[in-house]
This record gives sequence, structure tokens and C-alpha cells, in this order.
Amino acid sequence: MNMMIKQDSDLHKQMTNWRQEIHANPEIGFEEFKTAALVKAQLLKAGVEIVAEEIAVTGIVAVVHGAKGGSNKAIALRADMDALPIKELTGADYASKTDGKMHACGHDGHTSMLLGAATYLQKNNDFAGSVYFLFQPAEEGYGGARKMIEEGLFDKISVENVYGMHNWPGMKLGEFAVRGGPVMAAADSFEINITARGGHGAMPHTTIDAVILGTQMVNAFQSIVARNVDPMDTAVLSVTQIHSGDAFNVIPETCYLAGTIRTFKPEVKALIKQRMTAIIDGIAKMHDAKAEFNYMDGYPSTNNDQEQADFCQSVMSDMVGGDKVQTDLNPSMGAEDFSYMLEEKAGAYIMMGNGDSAGLHNPYYNFNDKALPIGASYWVKLVETALN
Repeated sequence: MNMMIKQDSDLHKQMTNWRQEIHANPEIGFEEFKTAALVKAQLLKAGVEIVAEEIAVTGIVAVVHGAKGGSNKAIALRADMDALPIKELTGADYASKTDGKMHACGHDGHTSMLLGAATYLQKNNDFAGSVYFLFQPAEEGYGGARKMIEEGLFDKISVENVYGMHNWPGMKLGEFAVRGGPVMAAADSFEINITARGGHGAMPHTTIDAVILGTQMVNAFQSIVARNVDPMDTAVLSVTQIHSGDAFNVIPETCYLAGTIRTFKPEVKALIKQRMTAIIDGIAKMHDAKAEFNYMDGYPSTNNDQEQADFCQSVMSDMVGGDKVQTDLNPSMGAEDFSYMLEEKAGAYIMMGNGDSAGLHNPYYNFNDKALPIGASYWVKLVETALN
């Protein structure tokens, strides 16, 4: 493995300390004040120039300029900083000190690897052009990337390409995956409020049963992906909540349904929305009841530029060998707000092995500290290759 930052080097030890410090003090979206303070302190200590802070509340943007002249090319690397509202069960010595919050997605590792790469490149800047480091808040459902863009991220910095990385449990340490096109799904959510007519459980003929309406809708939704979406396209429609009634002998007046929709193509999303609307209206009308449908757009799908994905693949292959780079990993139905950055700039989002760890968003998950120099070396190699 041709790594710039070696296992057990001083920088690896430093990244491990940062990672475990961040892990012990998890902060959720737009509350990453301690994490941002650690990032800022270490960037300043390494002599890295900070070009923006408090962007999207806690975000930080830093830059290293290459020592070689003759190029204005600039690229950006992004890491997310936020934790999740999950109670940690890892039992690690550095486990979360904040009850009900934990780094269950490895953003502590992502932040530490980017910080490690910035530290290394500040000392080893034998490249032409500039590299920006984006420390982003609030990836987990709050759209921190979108907020950074809305607050003028790409007006403040002029970059050609943007790159992201995520650790991947179950993929061997030292392996990577990349593909052109869709890598993560669009994630939308919905709520349905049904209002019918309640009454005595023993006199159903005097009521309009909200539970029956709700279950008919849930059943009818199953035909959308199975029978309306082209089998060559991918989609998920999951009803994840049904709330109705609170007594044995009362037919309830109302029923609440909620869930998630995952798609890769805008036209598939539009089709699902249209079919759901028709089903909800039709069933409500059939029973002489009312139903209010609220469809909430979430993150768009994350799409890699093919040329940039190929470029990242060549960087990884040089580093770990082509046999350790998967190009056929299926897109994930999970979502990622790096999608907003890829809508603005050509780039690629890649996966890096986390070894045999618990899955993401799991209370037993922990980022693998042995992956820190691998991910940081990938960033360094990418910069040195892109800004040659």
C-alpha cells in the first residue's frame, strides 16, 4: 500500500487523539461548537489558513496553496462533523460523554482524516494550485451542505471540483469503492392525516372508520413500486408509522400515517408522488372522509460525475492496487447531503473500508482508527494528482 501517511506515524497518533476526543464529545447538527473549536485550533497550530468560519453556524473552510506556480486550479475536499441522537453502547474508553448522542456514522473519523490531510499538505505543498478543506456541519437530516451553499460557499471560494468520502462497514480495511452516476438515493418523507367519523366500537355502521382508510392506503401503496415503477428503476416506499385510536371499544376519528420514499431519478419520484396522491384522494372519497397529504422533499440523489469517478478510481488504484478498488458496489438507498455540492460542481463521493464493524447508525458502531491514515493518504494523493 503506497501511503503518504504511515500507520503508527506521529500524524496517525495525532489523528487518533482528535478522533477519540471528538467521539467522546458528540454534537448533533448545527451544534458542533466543540468540534469546530478543535478543528480551528488544530488548523491554526498547523499553520493552515482559515478562509471562513461560522458558515452554516459551525462550518469551517480552510485552504493550502501549492508552492509550485503556474496554475489557478482549485479543488475542495469535504468532511461532515455531526453526530446522531443515539445512545452509545460500544463500551469504548472514549465513549460518548453525552447521554443519547453518539458518533454512529463515523463523522468523527471523516473530520480527523481531513484535518490530518490539511496538516500534512501544509508541510508538503509541492503542487500547483489550491486545495480547500470544507468542514461541514449537520449532514444528518439538517442539510448543512445546502446551508453552506446558500450562505455563499462557492462565491467565497472558486473551485473546479469537489470530493467527498464515507467509511463503509463490512468493506475490508485498505479497500475502496467508487462508481460513476448515482451512489446515494434521494430521501423524501411524507405524512397523511385522515379525518373520518369516530364512534362506538360495537356500532360501526354509525361511523366512518379511520383505521380501515389507513390500512387500505398502506396496502394500495404496495402496488406503486411493484406495478407502476419500471422494474429497471429502483425505488423504496416504506410506511413507517401508523397512529390511530387509544381505546378497545372506540372507532377512532383520525389516523396518521408517515414514512419515507427513496429514488434515484426525478421522474420516478414524480410518479410515486402522483400515484400516492391519487390513491389517498380516491380512498378518502370512496369512504366520504378527508385526507391531507404532506410530501416533504429531502436530499436529492448523490450523483458522481463519470470522469471524476474514473479519476478517483485511478488515484485509489495507484495507492492500494486495482484489485482493492470496487467499481460495482450497488448504489445505497441511504441519502447524503453532499448531493447538493455535486449539483454545483463536478466531483465524486467514494467509500472506504471500515473493516468488520457494526453498521452505520447502530449503537455499537465505531470508526476504525486504523483507517485514519488510509483515508488521509487518499486525500493527499488525490490533491497531488489533481494539482500536478
